[in-house]
Amino acid sequence: MPSPVLSIRRTCSLLVAFLVAGCVTEKTGANASADSSKPASSSAAFTDTTATSAAVAAAAQAIDTASLLQHIKDLAADSMEGRAPGTPGEEKAVAYLTQQFQKLGLQPGNPDGSYIQKVDLIGYTAHPAASFTTKGKTVALRYPDDYIANSRHNRDSTRIDTSDVVFVGYGVVAPEYQWDDYKGVDMHGKTMLMLINDPAVPAPNASKSDALDTTMFKGKAMTYYGRWTYKYEIASAKGAAAAIIIHETGPAGYPYEVVRSSNSAEQFDVPSADAENRVPVEGWIRLEKAKELFRDAGLNFDSLKAAAKRKDFVPVAIGAKANFNVKIAHRQIQSKNVVAKLPGTDRKDEYVIYSAHWDHLGRDTTIKGDQIFNGAADNASGCAALLDIAAAFTKLPTPPKRSILFLSVTAEEKGLVGSKYYAQHPLYPLNKTAANINMDGINQWGRTSDYTVIGLGNSTLDDDLTRILKADGRTVHPDPEPEKGFYYRSDHFEFAKQGVPALDTDAGTEFVGKPNGYGMKKRDEYTSRDYHKPSDEVKKDWDFSGGVQDVRTLFRVGYVVAQQDPMPEWRAGNEFKARRDSTMQGMKK
Repeated sequence: MPSPVLSIRRTCSLLVAFLVAGCVTEKTGANASADSSKPASSSAAFTDTTATSAAVAAAAQAIDTASLLQHIKDLAADSMEGRAPGTPGEEKAVAYLTQQFQKLGLQPGNPDGSYIQKVDLIGYTAHPAASFTTKGKTVALRYPDDYIANSRHNRDSTRIDTSDVVFVGYGVVAPEYQWDDYKGVDMHGKTMLMLINDPAVPAPNASKSDALDTTMFKGKAMTYYGRWTYKYEIASAKGAAAAIIIHETGPAGYPYEVVRSSNSAEQFDVPSADAENRVPVEGWIRLEKAKELFRDAGLNFDSLKAAAKRKDFVPVAIGAKANFNVKIAHRQIQSKNVVAKLPGTDRKDEYVIYSAHWDHLGRDTTIKGDQIFNGAADNASGCAALLDIAAAFTKLPTPPKRSILFLSVTAEEKGLVGSKYYAQHPLYPLNKTAANINMDGINQWGRTSDYTVIGLGNSTLDDDLTRILKADGRTVHPDPEPEKGFYYRSDHFEFAKQGVPALDTDAGTEFVGKPNGYGMKKRDEYTSRDYHKPSDEVKKDWDFSGGVQDVRTLFRVGYVVAQQDPMPEWRAGNEFKARRDSTMQGMKK
């Protein structure tokens, strides 16, 4: 995932508006026996017995610690070579998933009779050189330690010479907040230096210095304006020569090492006729190097950052020139989404899609020691959940009314590319797709009394989940880190943009038998130690009792959605509702 393992309802953003308009008890320990798992006894609290019937409870037993752990070990093995698209690791991962679906007796998910959706991709490997000059001094930049620069254009090189460098604050145009960081300043041919995340507008008369105005950009919660994808999109729209994001660990939600490992490797995207309209150079710069540049220009970074938090901010030409020479090794490949199907009964032409990405970062032969990015938590664990949920559905005495599609996508780590491809080239009509339930990692730290929903309040899927959790004596909580924008950082987002109600969950934070703060401590440890690093491997102390608990819950949610007559809906005011309403008109006629 392009995010750590992990809100409240998100604001409607200009870019998104444009896009969308057209409980069990189980022994602890990774090796605990699944036979000790028992269905929750509080099912009487669930007024609709669909999810709590004996048949569903029995089928859920197919989801257990042993099978989850084995799938993770298999997919995260060194022999998988980090599962990067377009490598032998892809072929091995795809073969494994296909074989597992076949063993379960699931039908090929592609109408052409195969388990594969071919995904046309263009790969880009950048070899950049870059420098900034100001007042006769050149700021030396080392790639990839100080900066990242990519160019997603179908040519051998991109060169930018003596481009004026302009600090554009957060680089946001948000009419609904009367916010414009550009104030009519022409950005054509300029190099834009931009802050990560949303404008951090201080709360008026706040008692705490870090309190944010909740009426602006949803306060602490990130909107789409804060995502790096938006920042490159707006730079393209403004005709900039380069868009360079200043990395800060807190607002970004991950250290610079994640940017380095994720972006210095080969990047992929879906072929597009508009590729040449993208900003020629997209990149990041380490905070310390950005501050050095500002100092050399006689400016104070902290002062300018404070000014960028106000509506009256205007772009600042810092008196520097940027030079980029990006050599691009590009190739066209055909990657693969893996897809299997369990046909439904009464509504078999309607679908519930479970998704999880199979890819990770592959292998980096330039580093010493362990070179393989195994991606055990991210996202071998999500694929393991996908396979176990598939197994549970095959144990039902009668299939549900709607068909179930099990989709494992490619190139999520490259910007949600595999799910983007499916959403743009769906195998089954999106107006007949009831929901997407996405899994980007599962809980490996023990049982919780709660469950986290990324984007809580967005759709009626949350109601189904909440009722099931209540029956198990558990609660649902919003994303505890909404400032990191996780809603925009996993595959469900591509379905949501096309109007399909989407559910994305994460581990709870209230761990049974653990002290307060344990859950956030484990999240922070994972982000700092293992996220997008070779150390994301199976750990001896993993405890999947909570993972089993959560995955069984998702199985039951999908079953309820597949059985109930009405399709899930977005809540009024949600940015994806207009697209869904538009696509559903054909079904109502």
